[in-house]
Amino acid sequence: MPMINREHKDRLFSFLFGSETNKEWTLSLYNAVNETCYTDPKEVHFTTIEDVIYMGMKNDLSFILFYVMNIYEQQSTFNPNMPVRQLMYAGKLYDKYIHMNRLNIYGKKQVRLPIPKLVVFYNGTEGKGDAVLKLSDAFEKKGEGRSAEPDIEVKVRMIDINYGKDQKMMRACRPLAEYAWLVQQIRKEEKIRKDIEAAVDAALDAMPGDFLIRPFLIGNRAEVKDMCITEYNEAQTMQMFREEGREEGREEGREEGEGRVNQLNRKLIAEKRYGDLERAAMDRAFQEKLYERYGL
Repeated sequence: MPMINREHKDRLFSFLFGSETNKEWTLSLYNAVNETCYTDPKEVHFTTIEDVIYMGMKNDLSFILFYVMNIYEQQSTFNPNMPVRQLMYAGKLYDKYIHMNRLNIYGKKQVRLPIPKLVVFYNGTEGKGDAVLKLSDAFEKKGEGRSAEPDIEVKVRMIDINYGKDQKMMRACRPLAEYAWLVQQIRKEEKIRKDIEAAVDAALDAMPGDFLIRPFLIGNRAEVKDMCITEYNEAQTMQMFREEGREEGREEGREEGEGRVNQLNRKLIAEKRYGDLERAAMDRAFQEKLYERYGL
């Protein structure tokens, strides 16, 4: 049974598609995204940043397949800052790749690097849909002449994987379709039961017996429940922070900006400190300490 990183908890998405025991699902996902037909899961080599947290961040899933470096993130809340986050992940992963392969980036011979493919799998309820997010959209529009054109661009493909969306991709990757079904079922059950733990249990019990992912999830039921509850609490905390931030902004008379709460929210989310997100929402004194730490 795969071990869960207790300090930086996995998402259910990365637990399914980032496990050594499920490489065939990872390969199926890659084929669906890229419209390829590779058949050997052994060619998938995971590079996910796990034990070493780079600048306080942990990515969801990354792997190299032949000449392609794939960096995948799952998001239940739309984040327009994914290009800069993916750029930082890619920098760390390339650094690791260069050192592991003993490449000389200071020599006269050009080194050969895997092609980066950056993807966000979005299953939020904000109705964002498929999109291409660009780093250049974040740049200040103040340059003149040659300085107006950025020398760095990062494109991140955002794919809507809510249940019922992108049927072609869902048909190409059955585990992804089953994951989408489970997320929708948990949301339905939560509306009825008003309790996320009971909702996860009910959704797991209702999962059809022929689902490929069912034995794996049922066999790791406690961990799956823990991950789903954490993700749900994260989404609830994000909503609370957004509402509090808007109120704080009004109180301070700022027409622009979202207040200290949302600034803190973005920093904690960027560092994937979900436990601190939950605690800050309930503990004002702890929240004030975080404001001081981040200079807010």
